[in-house]
Amino acid sequence: MGILFFILFFMIFGKMIGFAFRATWGILKIGLFIVFLPLMLVAMVFGGLLYIAFPILIIVGIISLIASAVK
Repeated sequence: MGILFFILFFMIFGKMIGFAFRATWGILKIGLFIVFLPLMLVAMVFGGLLYIAFPILIIVGIISLIASAVK
């Protein structure tokens, strides 16, 4: 009886942990691409690194256009 309890326990909470990791990854992606990337690019421009920030902006823009066209 105890073995069955632990098998069901890990099945249920294992799925919950998997869902939590997927949700956390989604929130992390939003934070990185919506908040951190624009702040990093603005900081690069103000720091005089426009020659690095501009190609990154172009690459991210092309990737976002391709990703939105595929969906």
